[in-house]
Amino acid sequence: MFTHIVLFKAKEPTEENLEFLEKTFLSMDGNIKELKQLEVGIDVVRSDRSYDIAIITRFESKEDYLAYDVNEFHVEKVKKVIGSYIEVSKTIDF
Repeated sequence: MFTHIVLFKAKEPTEENLEFLEKTFLSMDGNIKELKQLEVGIDVVRSDRSYDIAIITRFESKEDYLAYDVNEFHVEKVKKVIGSYIEVSKTIDF
């Protein structure tokens, strides 16, 4: 199993914007064959160290993750859509 985790800081972390981001991330479920598991969470602690929203994605292999990363749905319906909402993101892959 290969895991890809992304933490996002929103430019404007309003409830409406975070719900839009959550909905956009969840739209990947069932639309990308390589994506085996998807979890999305909005931060509730809101500390100085907190990021606003996170996704945890799981794949059969690193190769499946790499195919997901360039998948048309992921690029066109997620990455391009969220770009103007995101200030910064950080990832870890293992």
